[in-house]
Amino acid sequence: MNVDTTYYERCISTLEKAYELLLKSDVESIDYDMYRSASVKEFEIILEQSGKLLRKVLKPYFHSSQAVDQLYFKDIFRHAVLRSVITDESCERWLLYRDNRNNTAHDYGVNFAEETLRLLPEFIEDANALARIIRQHNVS
Repeated sequence: MNVDTTYYERCISTLEKAYELLLKSDVESIDYDMYRSASVKEFEIILEQSGKLLRKVLKPYFHSSQAVDQLYFKDIFRHAVLRSVITDESCERWLLYRDNRNNTAHDYGVNFAEETLRLLPEFIEDANALARIIRQHNVS
């Protein structure tokens, strides 16, 4: 199965640009607020897309599509480790990203945003790495 990463990679590029502009903005400016919001939203979108795309990569390893479709987000990443799609270390970071999202799902204030911003440099690296891994599975 060929898994299309076009939208996913576009979201990563959007996050990279928003985060870059955020770092250049004055913390007291409306621009900072705007780029912070954009960064957090892209983080959320990429996180959800990561699970959906990885689910597609895992389908050939399961007896049915329904079995994969019933997996929870964290289980998708755990199964990806078991199938040597991603490393255990990478999985742990993705689970941390998910925990960040889940623990703060109803707190859209500054604390949530600032906590998420601290994760972004490594998150961007991991998202780009996952895009490469998915593309490589398309070739296999």
